[in-house]
Amino acid sequence: MDVVLQQLHGPWNAGWALNKHMIRSTYLGDDEYGRPRFESVRTEVGEATYQLKYRQDWGQVQPLAKALLDHVVPRLATIGFIVPMPASTVRARQPVTEVAQALSALSGIPVFPDLLYRSRAGKFLKDLQTKEEKMEAIGDSFTVHDTIQGAGPWNVLVVDDLFHTGASLEAACAALRKYPKVRNVYVAALTWRSP
Repeated sequence: MDVVLQQLHGPWNAGWALNKHMIRSTYLGDDEYGRPRFESVRTEVGEATYQLKYRQDWGQVQPLAKALLDHVVPRLATIGFIVPMPASTVRARQPVTEVAQALSALSGIPVFPDLLYRSRAGKFLKDLQTKEEKMEAIGDSFTVHDTIQGAGPWNVLVVDDLFHTGASLEAACAALRKYPKVRNVYVAALTWRSP
C-alpha cells in the first residue's frame, strides 16, 4: 500500500497518518435530485478507507492494519494497548474497530474496543467545518470505562480513520489523560485532509 506519512500535531505525545485522503475532487454538477456530484480521486489508502467505511469492503481491513504496523508502530515507543476511536455513526460492524482489532492480531498488542466511549452529539461532526464548531459539539462527550486489569500506566495508541481538524482526537486524548492507567497517548489515522 502506497504510504506517505504525515505527522499529526496535537495534545498527544506522537501522531501519524498514513496518507492524504483525497488527491482531487471535481464538481460535476447536481444530479436529478439536486445533490452535488463529484469525481473524486483518492490516494490508495484513501480509497481503501472509503471502500471500507462506505462500501463495507472488509477486505480492506488487513492491508490498512498492516500499513499501520509497518509504518506507524515502529515510530512509537512501546505501546501497551490499542483503542479504536469511537464511531460517530452506529453500524453493525465498525470499520475503525475492525482495523484496530486486526492491528492487535498482527502486533500482539491488546486492543480494548470498549474502553473509550462517546455519547452521541446532536450534530454529525462531518457536517461542521471549523475546529471551534466541532469542539463545541463534542464537549465532554468522551468517557473512559475502566476495563483494563492491572494498574499500569501504559502507552496507548488511538486509531482513527480520518484526521481533519483533530477536534475529536483532542477530546478523546483529554479523556484518556485523566485515566490513571495511561502514560503516553499516541494517535494513528488512516488518512488526513487539510482543515
